[in-house]
Order: sequence, then structure tokens, then C-alpha cells
Amino acid sequence: MNTHSYPLEPQLADRLRVQQAVETYVQTFLQELPSLPAFVDSPSKGAGLLESPFQEQPGDIEEALGLLKTEVDIPGINSASGGHLGYIPGGGLYYSGLGDYLAAVTNKYAGIFFSAPGAVRMENMLLRWMADLIGFPTDVAGNLTSGGSIASLIALATARDAQEIKARLIPDAVVYTTEHAHHCLDKALRIAGLGECPIRYIPMDEQYRMNPEALEQAIVEDNAADLKPWLIIASAGTTDVGAIDPLQAIAQVAKRHQLWYHVDAAYGGFFALAASGKPGLAGIEEADSVVMDPHKGLFIPYGLGAVLIKNKRQAAETHHYQANYMQDALSATEEASPADLSPELSKHFRGLRLWLPLKLHGVSAFRDALEEKLTLANYAYSQLKQHPDFEVPVVPELSVVIFRYLPKKGVEVNAFNQKLIKAVQTDGRVFLSSTLLNGAFMLRMAILSFRTHQDTIDLTLQILQEKASELENSVEV
Repeated sequence: MNTHSYPLEPQLADRLRVQQAVETYVQTFLQELPSLPAFVDSPSKGAGLLESPFQEQPGDIEEALGLLKTEVDIPGINSASGGHLGYIPGGGLYYSGLGDYLAAVTNKYAGIFFSAPGAVRMENMLLRWMADLIGFPTDVAGNLTSGGSIASLIALATARDAQEIKARLIPDAVVYTTEHAHHCLDKALRIAGLGECPIRYIPMDEQYRMNPEALEQAIVEDNAADLKPWLIIASAGTTDVGAIDPLQAIAQVAKRHQLWYHVDAAYGGFFALAASGKPGLAGIEEADSVVMDPHKGLFIPYGLGAVLIKNKRQAAETHHYQANYMQDALSATEEASPADLSPELSKHFRGLRLWLPLKLHGVSAFRDALEEKLTLANYAYSQLKQHPDFEVPVVPELSVVIFRYLPKKGVEVNAFNQKLIKAVQTDGRVFLSSTLLNGAFMLRMAILSFRTHQDTIDLTLQILQEKASELENSVEV
């Protein structure tokens, strides 16, 4: 009998020993997390991993966890920290991690209903819950994806086929969006073979929201020029400033001209759970397709996006497949199979990482957390607005606050703020990022971690004032 594979099946005692070491590591990390820096600019940047190559013989779990801590978890951004205010995903729910653990150990293949009916039902149940949340019909096509990029690709490929954009039409097939649309949408168009489509970047108002009148005018002009307008992409929460385009007005334009209407709500969609966030999303229910990311607004760890598409037939026609070796699966059709609605065949059982936290925490916990983020953004905005040395040009619609420091005369503003963001990041207690708005170097406070509370915002404001004062007093500025 061949026993070479037995070492890959550890016995109970070995499993428990390793599991205990891992769980001790996790609980220590969570206990220490409030005092850990949000950013560490490590000179080695994890290069110590390369000094420990894979060996023929078994290694030790404590050594592996030591490398994980020093070379992976410490360097760079601590995305689990409440002080992570630089980029929008800032989750890491513990129960979600347990869901991933269960999914990995049980190893259900959740791509086909025949192979894992319960797993597919769970994922489709989650998608129907999301659809109901934003006012979509609950029998839409949908897919739990790795994130907004694949979700956008699924939506835009479906839109391409629904609008009958064949190869010969692509140079004349016009797409309408704004310059603040997420770059993954441009990438999705390119991957879907639509990279040569003309893109009209519609002007925005002073709060960086799409102008519906300018959109209408652009479509009329393109129709008059014998081009083929076919796709409008609106944003419900832009990355730069958290702006929500006027979704209802854009929906009316799309209907009048019979264009596919896609809303990128990867960031903002789940604010529909919050009483104060839902009104700003009015009109999202009119879209043909919507992307929303649980790893943003539901605080799930990286790796969970979602797409909802009203045209079920077209979504299936665009993404389905058939193979002789899958003939047994054809008889099970009670639920749509994820593999028929996505480019993915092999996929992780992603639903468990969201289903378990929703079951254990309850929906109200997520609703309250989202309300808190909206409150914190308004608080940060008002505090910065009251400070005479800060400029805060955009009223936050969601949880991103954009600002810059205005130094004393004779100091170039962009250069000063570049130094300021570097000083904050080097300090490491919180992590902020930056962007450019019409050539102005702006700082971003993106408040979307369930661990971020008012004391975090107060600390951030304190650090900003401290670092700005130090820079103003520095002879180098």
C-alpha cells in the first residue's frame, strides 16, 4: 500500500497542536491590535521570507508564525487597524475568518448547484438579500466575486452582449462616465474587448458628481454623429471623494435613450442599510446592473464583491458553459449555478465568510456601524472646517473626507501637503492617503473600519495639527 500521502493527513493531536498555535497567534494579534501602528515603513519589506526557503522535511509551526509576524503582518499598512484611514476597505471581522476556515476545511465546490446545493443556496440567498436592500427584484442574476473588479467585468460583459456590441461596432460604441469612475471599470472594458470604445468623461459639479444635463447633451450629439451610445456608468461612492452621482436623474437619461445603466456601488451600496445613507442612493434601483462590495461596507476581509444584474437571461448567455464531463449537473436547476454567471469555474466558497457574521452579529450591528461611519465623517469634516488652516472643499456624502493644509505665505501648498502626508505616515499611529483634485494635492480620510471610532478621529486630527505645526516651524519647508 502506498503511504506517501499520509503525512498530508495529520492526526488529531497534531491538528490540535497546530490549531492552538494559530489561534493563540490570532488572539494575541487581536488583543494587541489597538496599540499596534496603522503603518510601518519597513526597510526590508518582508524580504526575510526569502531567507527561509521551502525544505524537503517538515517545518515547525512556531517558526512559520514567527515569519508571518515579522515579515508579513508588521510591514506596510495594518488593514485590520481602526487607524487605517487611507483606503476604503478596512475590515477583518473575526467571524468572517472563521467562515473562511470552515469553507476551506470542508472544501465545498460552490460553483455548481448539483455539487453543493446548500452552498449555492447560501450564496444566492445572500445575493437576494442584497438585491432587496437596494430595491432590485430578488430574482436577479448575481454572483459573489473576489471583488469589484471581477464583478464589474461580469456586468460590463453582460451589458456588451445585451446591447449587441459586436466587434465591428466597437469603435463607434460610446461609453459615458466621469473622470472619478474607478479604474477597474476601464480595465473591465479593456478585458471584455471594449478597449477601443470611445469614452466620454461627463463634467462634474463642484461636489464631483456627474452632470445629467451634460450627459444628455453628449448622448444627443453622439447620436447625431451616427455613433452608438450604449453604456452609462455612474458611481455611488467615488474612491477619491465618496461622491454619489445623481442616480435618479441619470436613470431617466438612460431610459430615454435605451442605454445600459450600470452603477458602481462597490463602496457606497451597503450604506442603504443605514437610515441616513439610504436616501442618497435613491435611483440605484433603476440600474440594469450594480456592483457592491461586502469587503467594503460590510467590513468583511478582502476578497468578497458582488454583482447584481436584472437581465438574468443575458447574464446566463454571456457566462454559461457546457462540457461533457459536467452532464450529471444538468438535472439540478432549482438554483442558478455561480459558474454559469461568472468567468470563474473553480471558486472559493465565499458565501460562508458573509453568512456566518450576518447570522452571529445580526443585521442591526452592521446598520449601526455604518451609521457611525457617516457620523464620524461629518464630525471630521466639521472639525477640519472650523480650523482656519485647513481647507475642506467637499461635503462628505458618505465616509470620505478630503482636505488640505494651507501653510503660511511663501510656502507652496502642494509641496507642503506632500510633506504632511509623509509625516503622518511615518508617525504610523494612523494611516492617511492622498489624491489630486484639479491639480491640488489633497489628503484623504477614508472612514470605513468597524474599529474606527471618535477617539481615532480625534487622534488623527491631533496628529495632523502636530505634524503641520512641526513642518511650519521647519526651515526645510
